[in-house]
Amino acid sequence: MAEIDVIFVEANGTEKTVKAKVGMSVLQLAHYNDIDMEGTCEGNMACSTCHIIVQQKFYDALPEASEEEEEMLDFTVGLTGTSRLGCQIELTKAMDGMRLYLPKSSQNMMGF
Repeated sequence: MAEIDVIFVEANGTEKTVKAKVGMSVLQLAHYNDIDMEGTCEGNMACSTCHIIVQQKFYDALPEASEEEEEMLDFTVGLTGTSRLGCQIELTKAMDGMRLYLPKSSQNMMGF
């Protein structure tokens, strides 16, 4: 299976480059690499704790967010124009070198 590099940028600016298998989600990748991304609902799109800010050039190439994802993002603290839910981004070869920015804080809108 093909691998790509993904760069997570913590709120304090620290960068961590990790290897990712094409086809996994950003949330799975974060959990496999001890990146501080909660994902309370385990990728079922029932919370917004896997909020991630995507580097603009990669955000523009992503499939459009579903209506359900947009609704979850409405409850996200620190929402930006390139915010997405990590559980909804499936990694592809074209995402090699993508930077993902962890927000300063997250809020679980479901109360978990």
